[in-house]
Amino acid sequence: MSSHTLSRRDSLVPARTAGIVIGAWTVLLWLIELVDQVTRGALEMLGIQSWNVASLPSVFVAPLIHDDWAHLAANTLPFAALGFLVLLGGWGRALWATVVIVVVSGLFAWLLSPPHTVTIGASGLVFGWLAYLLVRAVFTRNTAQIVIAVAVLVVYGSLLWGVLPTQPGVSWQAHLGGALGGALAARLLHGRDRASTLQG
Repeated sequence: MSSHTLSRRDSLVPARTAGIVIGAWTVLLWLIELVDQVTRGALEMLGIQSWNVASLPSVFVAPLIHDDWAHLAANTLPFAALGFLVLLGGWGRALWATVVIVVVSGLFAWLLSPPHTVTIGASGLVFGWLAYLLVRAVFTRNTAQIVIAVAVLVVYGSLLWGVLPTQPGVSWQAHLGGALGGALAARLLHGRDRASTLQG
């Protein structure tokens, strides 16, 4: 789907609405973790099991599940902040970007993780949203989006080191896939914005 098609019907989302939606989504993550704790980690087996074909649908479920409260707490603030900024750009773009990121991140975790590894957590989506916001500014050259990208880079830019295999027990595969998925989403959704700027 091209950015030209989306631009006709995908208006900006009011900040209050975006805040309510991402706030509700964040609360959902905490409720899911509560269920996971009560069931002693039963939900965690719904994560992405590497090299298990039957587990592929889990790419859409794994971002909702976390290992423990600390894992969820570490993801909560960047999830809420970056998700809010992505939503401001329009429902359609936010949805398509999120789907692309989740799929690419999940496939990287599924394919590149050692056999029998189970990957869970929203960090792949967080990395994807971060990359999307940064690369989107390159394509659109919109002043507001450039300002957002600079602010995001200053506050969360250090997260990008997480695409490297530096910390045991942390899925750099999902992080790398998420970041590449975010860049791909920005290219797919906003690539024509740059072309229009150059031609104009």
